[in-house]
Amino acid sequence: MPFMVLAFDYPPPAGPNRRQAVREEHLRQGENFYEEGKWLCAAGILNQAGELIGSIIICNFPSEEALRKEWLDNEPYVLNRVWEKIEIHPIRPAPFMKFE
Repeated sequence: MPFMVLAFDYPPPAGPNRRQAVREEHLRQGENFYEEGKWLCAAGILNQAGELIGSIIICNFPSEEALRKEWLDNEPYVLNRVWEKIEIHPIRPAPFMKFE
């Protein structure tokens, strides 16, 4: 089932400092999920000054419970308090999109 995950960082200076400290670990995990077909698209959310303030991930897990258990329970940005607020929304891709 496809989901959109919106995650917003803790404010400066703590959020950006924590993000930088665990960014490589987060990207390694994301790349593994991408190769497994679980992450379909991921990007940083920028503010007007071009600074990272959060993340958006379009992903595919069997259920929200699986998403939480397989990913978010082990996500470096969660474990290290980079993301302050996380929203999970099921989505319906456009009919021409191939989500498997």
